[in-house]
Amino acid sequence: MARSDDEEESKQALYNVVVDISVVLGQTTMPVNQLLKLGRGAVVELEQKTSDPVEIFANEVLIARGEVVITSGDKIGVTLTELVKSIYSNG
Repeated sequence: MARSDDEEESKQALYNVVVDISVVLGQTTMPVNQLLKLGRGAVVELEQKTSDPVEIFANEVLIARGEVVITSGDKIGVTLTELVKSIYSNG
């Protein structure tokens, strides 16, 4: 029975680990002089179409792809559409 308690403690410890989640909407390349000219209201065009999936990272490791959605209260969210097999997984 002690093993079960140890496993439960391990799970609880894992549940409290903080993970930094980032979603990449797109990327672009521009010269520094163009970057320095950007001001309030400037639009930076990304090399991605609105229909393309976004990449989702956990602690800088690609874990999934998804689609951008508008949630209640006009907030932006992401719906997961594909899980990416990590190089760190055992499977």
